[in-house]
Amino acid sequence: MKAQITIGHAAGGEPVTFDVEELLATRLLVQGNSGSGKSHLLRRLLEESAGLVQQVVIDPEGDFVSLAEPFGHVVIDGAAYSPAEIEALARRIRAHRASVVLALEGLEVEQQIRCAAQFLTALFDAPREHWYPALVVVDEAQMFAPSVAGEIAEDTRRMTLGAMTNLMCRGRKRGLAGIVATQRLAKLAKNVAAEASNFLMGRTFLDIDMVRAADLLGMERRQAERIRELERGHFLALGPAISRRPLAVKIGAVQSGPAARKDGLMPLPDAAPEEMESLLLGELASEVAKAAPPPPPPPAPRPEQLAETIAAQETGTAPASEAPCGGSAEIEATIAAMAREDGATFQSASSLYQGFLLRCRKQRLVGPLPDMAAFRRSFAIASAGLERLDEDTRARILPLAEAVPDDVLAPYLAIAAAAAEGLSAPEDDELARVYGSSSPGRIRRLLEHMERLGLLVVRQDFGGGRTLLVPGVERVASD
Repeated sequence: MKAQITIGHAAGGEPVTFDVEELLATRLLVQGNSGSGKSHLLRRLLEESAGLVQQVVIDPEGDFVSLAEPFGHVVIDGAAYSPAEIEALARRIRAHRASVVLALEGLEVEQQIRCAAQFLTALFDAPREHWYPALVVVDEAQMFAPSVAGEIAEDTRRMTLGAMTNLMCRGRKRGLAGIVATQRLAKLAKNVAAEASNFLMGRTFLDIDMVRAADLLGMERRQAERIRELERGHFLALGPAISRRPLAVKIGAVQSGPAARKDGLMPLPDAAPEEMESLLLGELASEVAKAAPPPPPPPAPRPEQLAETIAAQETGTAPASEAPCGGSAEIEATIAAMAREDGATFQSASSLYQGFLLRCRKQRLVGPLPDMAAFRRSFAIASAGLERLDEDTRARILPLAEAVPDDVLAPYLAIAAAAAEGLSAPEDDELARVYGSSSPGRIRRLLEHMERLGLLVVRQDFGGGRTLLVPGVERVASD
């Protein structure tokens, strides 16, 4: 029995179905200019097939994270994990057949491309026993499989083009069915586009893209003008999983995602010119000061200095030029001083650790020094602001944090400290500081992740606020 889903309706009102089993073997290419309805089409396809097959979505703009609640997709914030962790997550996804959305909007473009490339490569390299069928959806595919070299580094381009080529050319035997969506066919690498046997072509205006779309649909070039006249949400479909002849289809409604935005005019604000001038120019300098980028990380120690320090740690002796000095109290004080510096939490753990080793050398604190894992936890504790609590409260909170993962330790302690003080939640600025991110979306996904781990309970208030409850931490007051 074939697994059929309905993606929309033809001009006569009859339903247009998609054979999911055939799609797994033949792959899909979606093309359309911005505003043509590509994301709506992909969402419809994912929603209708969610109960039939595993789904993996590469989402550079955060458009598909809303699939999580109604359909059970796990949202993975690409900015929250190291490259090694991204690869390990990909292996687990294949082993456990989890449907996921890899959200990349928190990264810069080149970082998005490298993260997606490593993720796709790890999916492709999974052991043979984990070659389960899965749809792999790549939105804005022209970023990840560019036809020509652009502004990204050449090694990044080779990496991502290799990953996308493996997905579309060799992924079928490994159970991976690529679905790529692009705004511009001319910007998509031809060896990636050529491997798709199913096509959904939306509205496009540039001649070069219309000609390529018409060629893929088997239409005469004089018929290419038809593609330019398509309305939003209307596509021309062709392929063994849909129709053997080009078929016009209007994509059906979706259940998730934001409400469709209505384009058009809207009234301008009725503020007086003086009031508008004040809104634009008032306290501009202070806002710029708050948004100033964090200071650059301290310079790394010279190789001979670092080698000398590591040798001193391993042997328990100081370098010949120095005498042992200081102990754990001085080391903790150094870490606390680093945590109090502006922008410290926005730096990477490796940069912070190199700066710590350099400070220890300058202060002649030569051992035994904590390794990077121990330093990372000590730094997280120091940056959480627990010093404002009394000793008894700190003694109750710290044991609760022993099993908390390193990457969420600082925000967990900051939330626990606020709960102990009777606050509903830390200030947003404080939570962003300890987590090292100024993105509201990342903070929201952080809280969702911590709630899934069982570290806290998030209660949304009717007024739009939220209350964060930490199991094991009693409040001393009520808001």
